[in-house]
Amino acid sequence: MSSSLRKLLGTVILVITVPIYALIAMVVAVAVLPGVNFWWQLVYYVVAGLLWVPPAALLIAWMARPDPGINR
Repeated sequence: MSSSLRKLLGTVILVITVPIYALIAMVVAVAVLPGVNFWWQLVYYVVAGLLWVPPAALLIAWMARPDPGINR
């Protein structure tokens, strides 16, 4: 797969999945967090806010791979 195609696919995947993840995190927060202690809410929002970063980093690393056969 060419580098430009990986970048296009990766960008489309990120643009679609990050907002979907945010909506799911909000739905879970509304369903689970009402009436919960402030500190547990804070923990949830920190974890939910950072949970998308490792998969996105892996996807971006995949997108940045050079084409096979090209020496840099």
